[in-house]
Amino acid sequence: MKFLFDFMDKNIAPLFEKGGKFERLHPLFEAGDTFARTPGDVTPSAPHVRDSIDQKRLMIFVIYALIPCILFGIWNAGSQFNLSNNVEDATLMTDLIRGSAMVLPIILVSYMVGGVWEVLFALVRRHEINEGFLVTGMLFPLVLPPTLPLWQVAVGVSFGIVIGKEIFGGVGYNILNPALTARAFLFFAYPAQISGDKVWVGTAHTAFDNSIFFGTVAENVDGVTMATPLAVAAAVEKGGDAIGALNEAGFSLFNMTMGNIPGCIGSTSAVAIVLGALFLLATGIASWRVMLSGVIGCAAMGWLFNVLPLDNAFAALPFIYHLVMGGFLFGIVFMATDPVSCSATNTGKLIYGFLIGALTVLIRVANPAYPEGAMLAILFMNVMAPLIDHFVVQGHIKKRTAYARALNNA
Repeated sequence: MKFLFDFMDKNIAPLFEKGGKFERLHPLFEAGDTFARTPGDVTPSAPHVRDSIDQKRLMIFVIYALIPCILFGIWNAGSQFNLSNNVEDATLMTDLIRGSAMVLPIILVSYMVGGVWEVLFALVRRHEINEGFLVTGMLFPLVLPPTLPLWQVAVGVSFGIVIGKEIFGGVGYNILNPALTARAFLFFAYPAQISGDKVWVGTAHTAFDNSIFFGTVAENVDGVTMATPLAVAAAVEKGGDAIGALNEAGFSLFNMTMGNIPGCIGSTSAVAIVLGALFLLATGIASWRVMLSGVIGCAAMGWLFNVLPLDNAFAALPFIYHLVMGGFLFGIVFMATDPVSCSATNTGKLIYGFLIGALTVLIRVANPAYPEGAMLAILFMNVMAPLIDHFVVQGHIKKRTAYARALNNA
């Protein structure tokens, strides 16, 4: 292998460097070289610091943390399809195969279309292809329903990459999380396919009927209507019992925690998300301040609604339900901790996370048009993050100035 890399460095790499025959294609060569190995390039002059973890390793660690959500999402998509279509001989394997047929095309389209935009902007701007897309290209499919049309996946990821990131200058300059920006675009542009009661479980397709790989689909199955837990809770009338309505619809606290319910591909299982969060915390990739303060903010706002004399069944839900329903937990672990769009100061991260948790519950309870809340809360706080950091830094400056004056006066 060393012989091959030496050959590439001496005979192939010069063709793509400045002045080489394929100079314009250097981003493509660099991306392939970086993906295959860790290049030995270092900063030519001091001062510089070398770290054992480069950006590629950092992004790969996030993908590792997403593996439990990916695997569970594939199984759950197939399981929900088979349950809703009365597949009589469904097994774990048929669930996984059916789920793979639904989920993997969404992931492939996300990577392929988003990758084309990344390469295009890298070639035009003549800079390296950033590894950050490895995470964006995976996060976006995981916050989508498994039944979303593939052309909408392509449109959504295009909007997220171009408008949410590249238009600001690329990685490091975007103020919004690209994956959430893409989902927000689809949510408002094509609400029928990404919200409502009929989008979370698949219906029978002729090509899959009576297949030895997918199981036997019962006859006369046309479609299915199955609301998500948030939709059920939001639909409870004043004076009703939201917990009772959830249990009646088959959404117990245990089921919502485990995740074997209709929902977005990667955000239904709190157990899978927590496993990913523990990995991110153990490796130091994500901020524990954002995660912890986000949960505290959710609990505080949930408790506040519980004690206020409101005639709202949704407001009476204990905060633990808000943690396991919808995409809050997935968002606070994988979206809110994005190092680019998150607050940079330690104190700012505590404020940032707390407000995301509080706003999520506030939007869910106070605005029935948007029963999810987590997506809008994170995007809003993405915009507010620079302002939070500004006030935190100004506060530090004032304290140090006052301390310096006190020493001078002494």
